[in-house]
Amino acid sequence: MSDLTPLAPGVLLFSGAVNSLVLAAGGRAAGGGALLVDTGLDDAHARKLLRALGNAGLIPAAILNTHAHADHHGGNAHILGRFPELPVYAPPLEAAVINHPILEPLSLYGALPPRELRGKFLLAPASPAQPLGEGRHTLGGAQVELLAVPGHAVQMVAVRAGDVLYAADALFGPAALARHPLTFCADSAAQKASAGALGRLTGVRLTVPGHGEATGDLAGLVAENLAAYGRTTGAVRAALAAGEAGVDELLARVCAALGVVMRDAAGAVLNRAVVSAHLAELCASGEAALRVDGHRLLFAAG
Repeated sequence: MSDLTPLAPGVLLFSGAVNSLVLAAGGRAAGGGALLVDTGLDDAHARKLLRALGNAGLIPAAILNTHAHADHHGGNAHILGRFPELPVYAPPLEAAVINHPILEPLSLYGALPPRELRGKFLLAPASPAQPLGEGRHTLGGAQVELLAVPGHAVQMVAVRAGDVLYAADALFGPAALARHPLTFCADSAAQKASAGALGRLTGVRLTVPGHGEATGDLAGLVAENLAAYGRTTGAVRAALAAGEAGVDELLARVCAALGVVMRDAAGAVLNRAVVSAHLAELCASGEAALRVDGHRLLFAAG
């Protein structure tokens, strides 16, 4: 973790495994209140973020969570423990999950999850997020524009502050894409559309992905992400070509093709969801079909 890196007047980056954006109230470079965009996985990230704020003479004025995945709102609890009156904002559906975090592992597993799926990577502490729509807002004294970028999460937003774009997990840095060939998504078609839409923005000088380094090459970053998402769709398409199968067998085929090794239950349900999303995309385009046979849900090439 690092101290805050200035990106523009009043726009600062706290880089880490998950990036946090800090927007100083009124565009001030330092001093006064600040909007915190995403708070990281846990207390450790939040503690270092607060220390960095203190070093810059800033105090939290509000929290904005771009989406409800635990690694982006898990730090809320520690910050709210220090600043209990701090308002928390998130897109409506994401706010519901942040208020009731059991919904994340429940949706992945399909039922109340076993202990192995209740770790901090899937189950963050609850925090009282208020629903907030896309568009222009003043939050914690900072002016932001929230852009709808569904796909990775159902109602995720990217955050634009002047010529700086925080893409959240609509875009990943190259190293993150290489580490995770099965890039998580709830809706793979929307994931591709959102990345493409960000690539058509004008006036963006710097882009910060949720995971990875800031870059001045938005077009290049979008191209790398679209290529990665397309490779996953291609791997699922190839798995279907090998014969009709259920999701778990198709997941095994995709993992073998992409060199993915799953070592724990959390990774398995996350990757299973990715394959399911791409199967739904292929079903919608007529390239795949599902049926029930022998008490099993089966997919085949369309």
